[in-house]
Amino acid sequence: MASNPDAVRARAAAVFDLDARLPAQVFRELADEAVFCEFDPLLTPDAWPALAALAGLHGDQQVDLLVVEADGIAGPALSLSVEATPDDYWAEIGFDSGREPLESITIAARTVALTGPSGRWGCWGERDPEVAVVRGLPDGAARREWSVRYGLCVDAAGALASWLPQVFRDRFVPDAYAAELAVEYGAPPQSD
Repeated sequence: MASNPDAVRARAAAVFDLDARLPAQVFRELADEAVFCEFDPLLTPDAWPALAALAGLHGDQQVDLLVVEADGIAGPALSLSVEATPDDYWAEIGFDSGREPLESITIAARTVALTGPSGRWGCWGERDPEVAVVRGLPDGAARREWSVRYGLCVDAAGALASWLPQVFRDRFVPDAYAAELAVEYGAPPQSD
């Protein structure tokens, strides 16, 4: 799908702080409890149904993807219709005989930001520490259903206990990193 890179970048910048990196808060205004997934599957055809469903949940007709940081490629920006197929998504981000693997988003992207025109949801992924953070699921039931339907996702405590120790030296998440991630991405305080 043809996309205006400047418009994609502007929509991403409205949802995300493009200069921030985890464990800092990367979402500008979305404050619902975050869902964490693994980074690598985010850039495969398997992720497309979940991304399209999240966009559709908010009435978006497209998913915008901005490569915030990459190795060897200038930060591509693209939009895909929610009607696109997983193969269409792969054609945009993956690699095949017509493109070198290092020219693909799947291989070169270090940090990606995905959202839609509504700005009511977002997915931020970082290759290092190998996680993607999703916000914009309306409630706990929606988060659980989305996780069951589209693959293993966990809350901040689950990410700290399962995935993140594997990416740090000695398989130990530094206390300061863990504390900041828990504060920024845990359950929001309940109002009385």
